[in-house]
Amino acid sequence: MPKAPTSPPTLDIDGETLRLSGSWTLDHAGNVSSALASAPDGAAAVDATGIERLDTLGVLQLLRFVHRRGMPDDALGFREDHLALVAAIEDVADDRPKKRREYGVAAALARLGETMHVNGREIVALVSFLGESLVKLGRIARQPRRLRVTSTVHHMEQVGLDAMPLVALLSFMVGAVIAFLGSTILAEFGATLFVVELVGIAFLREFGVLLTAILLAGRTASAFTAQIGIMVTREEVDAIRTLGLDPIELLVIPRLLALLVMLPLLTFIAMVAGLLGGMAVAAFEVGIPPQAFLVRLDETIELRHFLVGMAKAPVFALVIGLIGCLEGLQVQGTAQSLGERTTSSVVQTISLVILLDAVAAIWFMQVGW
Repeated sequence: MPKAPTSPPTLDIDGETLRLSGSWTLDHAGNVSSALASAPDGAAAVDATGIERLDTLGVLQLLRFVHRRGMPDDALGFREDHLALVAAIEDVADDRPKKRREYGVAAALARLGETMHVNGREIVALVSFLGESLVKLGRIARQPRRLRVTSTVHHMEQVGLDAMPLVALLSFMVGAVIAFLGSTILAEFGATLFVVELVGIAFLREFGVLLTAILLAGRTASAFTAQIGIMVTREEVDAIRTLGLDPIELLVIPRLLALLVMLPLLTFIAMVAGLLGGMAVAAFEVGIPPQAFLVRLDETIELRHFLVGMAKAPVFALVIGLIGCLEGLQVQGTAQSLGERTTSSVVQTISLVILLDAVAAIWFMQVGW
């Protein structure tokens, strides 16, 4: 059955108002574009009540025309029977393919500025989250009955006991590698005995706490983000608030306390394992028996090296716990958001741990420790 003929779209000027008539449909796509292109710049409103027929193309063209001209949302008026179509199109009007990425200097500077702005907001959010967590910890210190003991012990098991074999194994192997490389270089100077100081100082000051923090950053921070993020996606966090409970006390504080307790213990285990790895290489490759290794270690290593390493453990624990929990609470409710936040938590924790360790090393060196 042939289509009924339709009149082409027309555009008339009435003062500052553009009055439309005719058929603004796909059949007249070229005429629609021409009519809008001929509209004067001084128009302040568009009257589309005179349009006879209207389809998706016409609505999209008019909406984009109004947005390009900077007119307010109420500057475009439609007939009553067209409003349902317009409302449906407005919901998806902005879902157009993204523009191709530009590679000019201006675009690079714009991306740099946007990245700096986003990172600045992340830093502000982390500092705010730290303050809120410290306030809740202070309240729990005044009212110990608010502490979730069962949850805290559960997370201590997950964070500490389950990670202990991996921490010990990797620390043992890294200690062995450091001793092997150090002995190879020191042998050229006839000073292989100094491999004891190399392994001892390296693990007591840096590698013990750093390896442990990096392992927990990848293992624990991602787990915290995924656990809390799934709760946000399922609206369980909203349900907690509805019940009058505090998500920080319920979800964040037990995880923070578990890390603050277990990371120093894991750091001590990593130090011991690293020294054992160095002792094994010294015994089998360098010819330094374990007794001589321990005597040399006792004579040359000072207590301050151990204290420097242990002092950094609570700081790293706080960083890992805060970032992991904060990223979980910032999940937007989609699988993509959960994956992005989990990746972000691992990257942020590892980067910040290494940065803080470098700053602490420089500071302790400057003060003579």
